[in-house]
Amino acid sequence: MTGIGILGANGRMGRAIADAAAGAGASIAGGVDRGGGQDALAALAAASDVLVDFTAPEALAAHLAAAVDAGTPIVIGTTGLTPAHHQAIDTAAAVIPIVQTANTSIGINLLGGLVEQAARRLGQDWDIEIVEMHHRHKLDAPSGTALLLGASANKGRGAPSTTELNRFDRSGKREEGGVYYASLRGGSVTGDHLVVFAGEGERIELGHRAESRAIFARGAVEAAIWLHHQQPGRYTMQDVLGL
Repeated sequence: MTGIGILGANGRMGRAIADAAAGAGASIAGGVDRGGGQDALAALAAASDVLVDFTAPEALAAHLAAAVDAGTPIVIGTTGLTPAHHQAIDTAAAVIPIVQTANTSIGINLLGGLVEQAARRLGQDWDIEIVEMHHRHKLDAPSGTALLLGASANKGRGAPSTTELNRFDRSGKREEGGVYYASLRGGSVTGDHLVVFAGEGERIELGHRAESRAIFARGAVEAAIWLHHQQPGRYTMQDVLGL
């Protein structure tokens, strides 16, 4: 049985992961929250088979360091990461197994594959707009999931990087081939994502609505159980789910 250590144990996702673990053949080794201190973090890493982190970008460096020191795999679902964060993850992944993803939902990861396929088949003549809505407390925009879907579109279009075609400024004329984003915030929305392919005289819409955080928690637990038995390296939910 995989013992999961929860980083951000008292947060909404932390509590959801604890609820999901019991029904998935995993156990909770413990948890820490902001202000718990380095000693508590190190003790949790040592006591856990896998750490799961859905906290904040500014906490990532300490969490990675504790995971590396203990040789403990870590699932990272924190969004709003910078290139420097991703470089730190790459460095740590040379030593321990890491799953890093903007979304642990099975549905979203399947949607990413559909977006990639559609972008490849439709080509540059179809405009791509990604619209996302989350609860009023979400800070990063566009959401990490929206960027994940944009990366899928970029891959389908053969862009040289996952961010090459991303466009966030709507003040000028729409750039042909660009992938544009719109972010909405309000209420208690768990997460809605819509990818619009707009052509001349027709439109294709591919979307996903999250109705409960339980879907992310179940995916995170599945990722932790899978990661427990992997070699050092950087993995995605596509690897976990075999998509």
